[in-house]
Amino acid sequence: MNISVVRPRDLGDVERSRWRELQKADPSLDNPFLSVEFAVAMDRLRDYVRVAVIEDGGKITGFFPYERHSFGIGKPLGGFLTTCHGLISIPDLKVDAKALLRACKLTVFDFDHLVAGQPTFAPFETDVRPAPIMDFTNGFDAWLDQVKSNSPKNLKTVRYKERKFGREQGGLRFNWASADDEELRTLLAWKSDQYRRTGRVDRFAQPWIVELIDLMHAERSEDFSGVLTMLYAGDVPVAGHFGLRTATTLVGWFPAYDTEFARYSPGIVHHLQMAEHAAQAGLHQVDMGKGGKEYKDWLKSGVLLVAEGRISRPSAAAAVHWIGRTPFNKARTIVTDRPSLYRAADRVLKGFGRMRTSIQPDSTAKEPSGAR
Repeated sequence: MNISVVRPRDLGDVERSRWRELQKADPSLDNPFLSVEFAVAMDRLRDYVRVAVIEDGGKITGFFPYERHSFGIGKPLGGFLTTCHGLISIPDLKVDAKALLRACKLTVFDFDHLVAGQPTFAPFETDVRPAPIMDFTNGFDAWLDQVKSNSPKNLKTVRYKERKFGREQGGLRFNWASADDEELRTLLAWKSDQYRRTGRVDRFAQPWIVELIDLMHAERSEDFSGVLTMLYAGDVPVAGHFGLRTATTLVGWFPAYDTEFARYSPGIVHHLQMAEHAAQAGLHQVDMGKGGKEYKDWLKSGVLLVAEGRISRPSAAAAVHWIGRTPFNKARTIVTDRPSLYRAADRVLKGFGRMRTSIQPDSTAKEPSGAR
């Protein structure tokens, strides 16, 4: 077995084609964050992006995209922005994990959304969590029946609000896979305000993340695309979402809505309409990501499993990294796994956000909300 490390941009057509072939052959890898297009886009914007190419007998058997930071600290490609990572490889490929780190010049590799059960990483998994999905393999109506079974009261309430919304605000219409840059700017403005309002870090304050979103929005291929959706009331945009898709899976990424219309629950109305359009577009599922909002529990009709864990090689850098990261990761898992603690933490962050806003008012866009 031979492991070589290159930048994604340096992969040739043969390597990129092989990457896509391996990804399509394994249903557990059907996630756009595992696509070669995402790796190449990240490499355009970040100097620390690398990919290990694994060969056996002269044939490529796997790819391992990752980020290499100072002191050999390894992170999943896209880090906190992504909800899935791992090896893109032939089924059941098992590589000596520490040999892989050595070839990648990494002292440690932390993961928290790894495709669960990959033989290379399975011995290092410390926790496995469900990521809820909307499953359309039996059709949209079958999914909707499951949602109704999960919580008939919630579905009835949202459908009532949806009808009222359309009746009182000039009718509802939905844009699927919009190429409109202005719609994207509107969504990102809502999301930035939502981050600040709820006491969280505004991801879009980092220009490279905005540039990444723009690059993804411009992607249009059968195997990989950015998907912008927008719900309108009359001629006014009221809720939207930007995510990534493969041929069969859409991953939830950045949802938000205009809180001027909060009484109509536009975010959930949008999600129901997005689900219908996704099914009509031939998608098999929408991956909503692990943890977070309670609405996922009643919109889900299945789950995927993702793992947390850590691999390290003996070094001072790895020891320091463990001290700094492991307690935080455990605390985060405890909080996100318990709805009462999650709601309490969310209230604290929102209180901080209100205080920060009162000190530094910044309201160029309407106040949004969303899940990520």
